[in-house]
Amino acid sequence: MALANYSSLNRAQLTFEYLHTNSTTHEFLFGALAELVDNARDADATRIDIYTEQREDLRGGFMLCFLDDGTGMDSNEAASVIQFGKSAKRSPESTQIGQYGNGLKSGSMRIGKDFILFTKKDNTMTCLLLSRTFHEEEGIDEVIVPLPTWNARSWEPVTDNMEKFSIETELIYKYSPFKSEQEVMEQFNKICGEKGTLVIIFNLKLMDNGEPELDVTSDPQDIQMAETPPEGTKPERRSFRAYAAVLYIDPRMRIFINGHKVQTKRLSCCLYKPRMYKYTSNRFKTRAEQEVKKAEHMARIAEEKAREAESKARALELRLGGDLTRESRVTLRQVQNSAITMRREADVKKRIKDAKQRALKEPKELNFIFGVNIEQRELDGMFIYNCSRLIKMYEKVGPQLEGGMACGGVVGVVDVPYLVLEPTHNKQDFADAKEYRHLLKAMGEHLAQYWKDVAIAQRGIIKFWDEFGYLSANWNQPPSSELRYKRRRAMEIPTTIQCDVCLKWRTLPFQLSSVEKNYPDTWVCSMNPDPEQDRCEAAEQKQKVPLGTLKKDLKSQEEKQKQLTEKIRQQQEKLEALQKTTPIRSQADLKKLPLEVTTRPAEENTQSQTRPQRPRSPPLPDVIKNAPSRPPPPPVSLPKSISQLKKSSSPWPNISTPKLASMLSKEEASTSRTHQHTVTAGKSNSALKTLAKPGTTTKPPSAVLQSPKSSRETPSPKAAKVPALKKSATVKYPQASTTRKRTLNTTEDGSEDEGEHKKEKAKRGKIVAVKEEKKDSSEVVVELTDSAGEEDLAELKKAQKDKGLHVEVRVNKEWFTGRVTAVEMGKHAVRWKVKFDYVPTDTTPRDRWVEKGSEDVRLMKPPSPEYQAPDTQQEGEFVVAEPSTSDCVRIEPDTTGPSSSQETVDLLVQILRNCLRYFLPPNFPISKKELSSMSSEGLLAFPLKEYFKQYEVGLQNLCNSYQTRADARAKACEENLRNSERKLKETEEKLQKLRTNIVALLQKVQEDIDINTDDELDAYIEDLITKGD
Repeated sequence: MALANYSSLNRAQLTFEYLHTNSTTHEFLFGALAELVDNARDADATRIDIYTEQREDLRGGFMLCFLDDGTGMDSNEAASVIQFGKSAKRSPESTQIGQYGNGLKSGSMRIGKDFILFTKKDNTMTCLLLSRTFHEEEGIDEVIVPLPTWNARSWEPVTDNMEKFSIETELIYKYSPFKSEQEVMEQFNKICGEKGTLVIIFNLKLMDNGEPELDVTSDPQDIQMAETPPEGTKPERRSFRAYAAVLYIDPRMRIFINGHKVQTKRLSCCLYKPRMYKYTSNRFKTRAEQEVKKAEHMARIAEEKAREAESKARALELRLGGDLTRESRVTLRQVQNSAITMRREADVKKRIKDAKQRALKEPKELNFIFGVNIEQRELDGMFIYNCSRLIKMYEKVGPQLEGGMACGGVVGVVDVPYLVLEPTHNKQDFADAKEYRHLLKAMGEHLAQYWKDVAIAQRGIIKFWDEFGYLSANWNQPPSSELRYKRRRAMEIPTTIQCDVCLKWRTLPFQLSSVEKNYPDTWVCSMNPDPEQDRCEAAEQKQKVPLGTLKKDLKSQEEKQKQLTEKIRQQQEKLEALQKTTPIRSQADLKKLPLEVTTRPAEENTQSQTRPQRPRSPPLPDVIKNAPSRPPPPPVSLPKSISQLKKSSSPWPNISTPKLASMLSKEEASTSRTHQHTVTAGKSNSALKTLAKPGTTTKPPSAVLQSPKSSRETPSPKAAKVPALKKSATVKYPQASTTRKRTLNTTEDGSEDEGEHKKEKAKRGKIVAVKEEKKDSSEVVVELTDSAGEEDLAELKKAQKDKGLHVEVRVNKEWFTGRVTAVEMGKHAVRWKVKFDYVPTDTTPRDRWVEKGSEDVRLMKPPSPEYQAPDTQQEGEFVVAEPSTSDCVRIEPDTTGPSSSQETVDLLVQILRNCLRYFLPPNFPISKKELSSMSSEGLLAFPLKEYFKQYEVGLQNLCNSYQTRADARAKACEENLRNSERKLKETEEKLQKLRTNIVALLQKVQEDIDINTDDELDAYIEDLITKGD
């Protein structure tokens, strides 16, 4: 479809604010500078000069300049610079660094607000200005880039539109540091020769203290990171000279900083005992798969075009038939040649696709080079390059991660091609984190192998480092500067230096006089003492690195079996621990246990065959599921008679409150038709009058816990506790299966003093009736009944505490939140009046009475599981021991009791801190750091009124700024609209005048013509044109 068909559609636009947004990808400032060095390298430059020029009238006080002798750009190539994301370097086989078409813009805008580019090529000189200052002062939203071009010899403008050229030069003179044509031409003269590029960045970004981020005054020969101390900082993170020295794995281009040459390094030549390991893997497929998909797409399009061209050729041949005229033959031959060309292109694209598909299946090979850095042992780790460009440095892998001396001082180097790993846009990381981690893991394995191969540990690590002058126990201390140690290190690391003319690397033979010798920046091959390498015509010697092999440990069958057994044992231990500590957070989870609770008497249970299972409660909200809870208190002792009822019985949860008994009263369980032996001990109103002291025994009332079936179940004369329940309840304990046996942990508690015993005598007693039923399952039923006569007033007061609870109520199969506003005591249950927060009034009333503990109501927040009602904390009564956290599960707590646990308070305090920190006004006197460490007492005294006042003021200012910008834009739009309407009116008047003149002209040529309307005139003119054709 033609492009004209899309002319009415909306187009994406790029605002000048994107220039700053795009620059924020460079967190590491030297990475932004390296982007401009990369461009020079990709332009085949042999030299780049990075220097500063002092300009006090500009922000930052100086300009940063990058001058190279690369291929340069003509006006068309310079225009492509301002197209974001367009790059002619992008191809999978490319060895160039740039791939995204973004480095110049993002890097320069990270350093400063503006940059100007001067470039020469093919007898033309082109200037390009990209300035955020220009856009801000002119109020322009779109990105406008002046791009004038001159003839390199005559300095004459190269343009067809002098008005446009004049506007572009005026903008450059106004917003750049160069205010006249003479000053602009002086910058072009700095580019020696007929080609090259000069990039000048000005109006540099500043730190909070008003100083520039780059320090160019501390060391005149370097560009350093401002306010970065040398202690604890890698030199490449502080000095751009040090960073540029290792920026490329095989440096060829000479780099000068403020006129002084950077001594670039080939890292593999600077290491002691280097060794190479070849690593082959099929894991790195992400980038290759992308290339295969792209090749398949291109092949499919080319095939469709070829088929279409061939179809056209056959159709034309059939249509012409026997027509042998010259024109027909020429037309047919052109169509057939086009079809042949299309077919050839399709075949080429298909072969490329097949080759990439084969390459996808082939394993990728990488070369790992390891060596020891005996010059600075604290600078160790992996240097990872991509297409010869440094991406990551000092990455610790394998044994280095353990922090010991093993593999300390070892440096690894690897160059990863694009088809293996793709870097991110800022070239400081890799896009595929998973494959990058796999690469680091592989390097760690090979690093361990290298450490074995060089046998440093076998000879003694400390002795090894002592040999090279590392006499201090502090690992970060530099080596000794004594001459003998310097010579020792120089003997092991040969000097490699680059010729300033042919750019070849030469290895100099060791000489005692060369120790600590400073070589000139203009060193050439003729200075080489080696007679075979003292001329530029001599071939460059390749570094001879011995090849190592990764030796995998082959385990015997017995070792593998032993290791497998150990893993199985560990997993079983984990599984058992999980089974013991599975939490119960709802009644639905409670039904999964071998435990059934019912309020029906045992006699009634024996008559019923089966009962329908109670439906599970609706799912609780996450705030309840994830609510923190304390572990239950330690268990309390039971008499041995109860603990011996079953050899393997299920652990029972601590039934602590009458509310829980009411909640569980809805549970119905099936019972078997077996005979039960039940003996009730004492009357319901009887109380235990005495409690055994430590070391003494007391006789319980007669027939307590007595069973005629077994003498083992008679109670021992020891004190025990019985839970006091206000509702009668029967707890059944069916025997667990042999695969999930659980034991009832009971301990003895006899540590109460005599004062507590006297208080217990005044409290109402309880009785326990134990019913045992003998069947194959050997079930034991414990019936718990309380005494009547509880005061209604106390019960009502206790129930009134439920007011204000936040609950959820199910209405018409939907859950709505609300609050308890009233409580009513019934004969059998407690009723709550719930007022809903929000509910559709057309179908549901605003409030509703519900029965407490029913399936249609649930709590919004759980209280502390430690809470127990006062009547359950009576001393001297039989209390069921609560299992410990190691072998029991938590039960859903009584959600009607008060919630006063410290965890809840701490959680609320932490939430308050987070809220205050999140909305903290910018200039508030209390900082985020102080707020994070503020105690709960400090938060109580926190000036909330001033806090919200400042927050509202800031919010109002933000809204006002938005409103001001919106008003300004509306005003500009109205002005544009008026101008457009005025121009439209003027154009219509001109058109009407032109029509009138045309009619007059036609009447002079042809007097009998009669044209009365504009439509007749248009038709007449169109007819004349058609006849003329």
